[in-house]
Amino acid sequence: MKSDFVLAITQLAAEKNLPKETVLSAVEAALASAYRKDSFAPNQNISVKINSSSGRVEVWAEKTVVERPADTRVEVSLEEAHRYKSDAQLGDILMVESTPYNAGRIAAQTAKQVILQRLHEAEHSAILEEYTEKEDEVITGLVQRIEPGQVHIDLGRIEAIMPASEQMRTERYRVGQRLKVCIIQILKTTRGPRVVVSRSHPDLLRRLFELEVPEVYNGSVEIKSIAREAGYRSKVAVAARQEGIDPVGCCVGLRGIRIQNIVNELNGEKIDVIQWSPGVAAFITNALSPAQIVKVDLNEEENIATVVVPDKQLSLAIGKEGQNARLAAKLTGWRIDIKSASIAEAEKAAARPAPAVEEKEEEVVTEEEPVAEIPELLEPAPVSAEPVEEAATEQAEPLPSVEEVLAEPPALFEPQVTEEKTELRFAEDIMGPRPDKPADKAKKKKRKRASAKEGAEDGIRIKRKRRDTDSLDEDEEY
Repeated sequence: MKSDFVLAITQLAAEKNLPKETVLSAVEAALASAYRKDSFAPNQNISVKINSSSGRVEVWAEKTVVERPADTRVEVSLEEAHRYKSDAQLGDILMVESTPYNAGRIAAQTAKQVILQRLHEAEHSAILEEYTEKEDEVITGLVQRIEPGQVHIDLGRIEAIMPASEQMRTERYRVGQRLKVCIIQILKTTRGPRVVVSRSHPDLLRRLFELEVPEVYNGSVEIKSIAREAGYRSKVAVAARQEGIDPVGCCVGLRGIRIQNIVNELNGEKIDVIQWSPGVAAFITNALSPAQIVKVDLNEEENIATVVVPDKQLSLAIGKEGQNARLAAKLTGWRIDIKSASIAEAEKAAARPAPAVEEKEEEVVTEEEPVAEIPELLEPAPVSAEPVEEAATEQAEPLPSVEEVLAEPPALFEPQVTEEKTELRFAEDIMGPRPDKPADKAKKKKRKRASAKEGAEDGIRIKRKRRDTDSLDEDEEY
């Protein structure tokens, strides 16, 4: 029986993956509570000890030394006390062996329940300690069942939970699928420890780099920062701790085999590995790759970086739905404002002429003053304007008729005979207008018709008698 008892404890410890001492302590506590209910006082202090080699159970109870014990459960005689302690005296409290010969059915049932409870508690505490050490580590699990809002993953000794916020949007999980997950949180609840795992946490990417890249694992290459949008794209900034090591080349691997293994594990998520730089401007330039950067202006007070890119590179720098710029801002910790070269030049040009335009306006105002003084200094200007008006008035005066010319007395004896002859030299000035030619009449008809049409368009139509005009035209021809 004793050997069977020891064998049972050893087998139980192996099934629960617990140390043998832990199982023995749990059984001892269970037997103590069972014996207390059956053979000892309710508040009496007792302890149970099990010999691990022989399996013998010993129950020790706390008793008071008296001359004649009235209640043997809590009192012991002086003679019996000397067996455990030679110098025992009256009134001393000693631990005396009081193993009962047989336990009742109720005590055995209580012992069973207490043993199971203590074993569960010991198992939970062991799991809590084990997974607390594995926090932020990557572990492989098996999808056990899928519920709305969470996925249950079997990690071996415990079932972990992956909530919807920690899942990748581009992934579809199925029962029996093997996944590498990152342990992000361990909670102690009344039902035991609760392990929360993630597939979207940046530490998952960090641990995958440590698994695939030996230089990252041994510390030759350091991962400075990670910006990740799970399932779509990630940026990783790396730096070398030793001279002569290319950090980006180590992470990418020969023909990209290392980075490809990580991408396959994350179901096609794009990963950009960039060179970390202590200079903020250079680091921001690298973070916005593959776009080319023309200029980076830093505002350290507001932690804003203004980046100028070529016009053709603007969409590439911003990325799809601003993804590239957003990841670069997360990676660097700076707020990034991206502008094209043309817009930057326009803003620069608009900012520059502001003071220069004011100076020009002031100069123009000062130049207008002497212009206003020019008419006062140059007097010939009004003089030159007067003959023009006289000439206009002379041309506007009507020509003298033939009767007026004949009515005037001859100016033969006047001193200015030559001037009058020059005035009457042309017969056109004396005689009346020539009769119109047929071509001129045709032109006049066309003009009349055009004027009639214009009048009709204006809403006024001039009526004329065709017969009268035709007869008049014929008379004039003859």
